[in-house]
Amino acid sequence: MNIVLIGASGFIGSAILKEALDRDHKVKAVVRHPERITADDRGLLKTRSDVSFPEMVLKVCRNSDVVISAYNPGWSNPNIAEDTLRVYPIILEGVRAAGVKRFLVVGGAGSLFVSPGVRMMDSGMIPEAYLPAVKALARFYLENLTAERIVDWVFFSPANEIFPGTRTGKFRLGKDDMIFDAERKSRISREDYAAAMIDEAEKPAHHRERFTIGY
Repeated sequence: MNIVLIGASGFIGSAILKEALDRDHKVKAVVRHPERITADDRGLLKTRSDVSFPEMVLKVCRNSDVVISAYNPGWSNPNIAEDTLRVYPIILEGVRAAGVKRFLVVGGAGSLFVSPGVRMMDSGMIPEAYLPAVKALARFYLENLTAERIVDWVFFSPANEIFPGTRTGKFRLGKDDMIFDAERKSRISREDYAAAMIDEAEKPAHHRERFTIGY
């Protein structure tokens, strides 16, 4: 499979990159700083690009089977919310223009329901400093993606806590409700998240919808 991976050097993107390469897929890793990618694989093509321009997205996405976006403006970026709302629609526009049918997005947990009718971002569980960025990504999903009728998109929300760990291959999938374990914790390793993301790329099970993961 020919995969375009936007944000391949990030916290989650790097795990997705490893999982895809381990399964012998060809990956075009789209980043601003290719030197930050230490992986060395014959199936890897490091590509320097700025996805805030539609024409750049169009160029890097052509002739791919699936585009996976782990784009994140950076939690230390004071304009993270504004950049999320500005750039993500541009990425979607470029994917559509390139004629790519499958678009998988590394989503956020903020828009998941933690109790009937209550989303995490409205529950008081998220520190105030992070709320603008969390709500911005949720808005892209709730407004832009849900209105998309050409691209076959997926918004894959992780558990509340996603951490560097091990690839167990043992996890549960859900849809719009946050998955909790017996101790009322919502957790997933980034390695298991990446495994489930590539599972979805290989064998599509969700179409124009969100799904989530947890132990």
